[in-house]
Amino acid sequence: MGMMKDDAALLAFFEELAVAAGLEIMRYYEAGCEVEQKSDDTPVTAADRAAESIILDGFARAGLGTPCVSEEAASSGVIPACDAGGFLLVDPLDGTREFIARRPDFTVNIGLIRDGAPALGVVFAPARNLLYSGRPGVAYEVALVDGKMAERREIRVRSMRTPPAIVASRSHLTDETRAFINRHEGAETVSIGSSLKFCMIARGDADLYPRFGRTMQWDTAAGDAVLRAAGGRALTVEGEPLTYGPKGGGQGLDAFASPHFIAEGASA
Repeated sequence: MGMMKDDAALLAFFEELAVAAGLEIMRYYEAGCEVEQKSDDTPVTAADRAAESIILDGFARAGLGTPCVSEEAASSGVIPACDAGGFLLVDPLDGTREFIARRPDFTVNIGLIRDGAPALGVVFAPARNLLYSGRPGVAYEVALVDGKMAERREIRVRSMRTPPAIVASRSHLTDETRAFINRHEGAETVSIGSSLKFCMIARGDADLYPRFGRTMQWDTAAGDAVLRAAGGRALTVEGEPLTYGPKGGGQGLDAFASPHFIAEGASA
């Protein structure tokens, strides 16, 4: 891990990089930028690439020798060999569709995987001036003022409400998600984009986040780390914790696809 002595220092470093990347994204958000389509038909902008550069350059300058799988680099075929022992997952602009539609729900995601589990994570929502971060045992919400981290508070999941508050994706609402919501009679549903759904549960504002559409590990790792740090968890539909790392001996992007999952706060 280069010069980083402990998880607190490493998390602080990830927070700084996420803020730098987020402030760069806001320059594009305010000025507007062209949208291209990637080979998988998802949108990408110059803001995605600029944010990724800031994060990857930051890792390199700090001598962080940990393998990093980052969305845009991975999409262009650059996927380092990594095992579940320790690697980074980065989504420099999660919620590109939200960004393009000028909705404030896009985030910068940096997650560190250890032994197949998300250990440290940072989710920064620059248009909301809110940053979420977590390491084993503690999770934070940080308010930003004038681009600087200002007010920090610890956050925890709440006990499951009946009926629960369910957060769902605005851009990816599937029939299975609707069926899941319908099984919880009287449930309040909140629509919010990107990995902020994990953070809403982590801060005690929601109970469940069902995801029955395709996601990639870099979409979920940072939010999952924050949620775990706050006392929650993300489980596959079979009830197993989400695991991270290349799957099925696969190569390329598909090796980093995530299964369907349900994220939850405190179950009791």
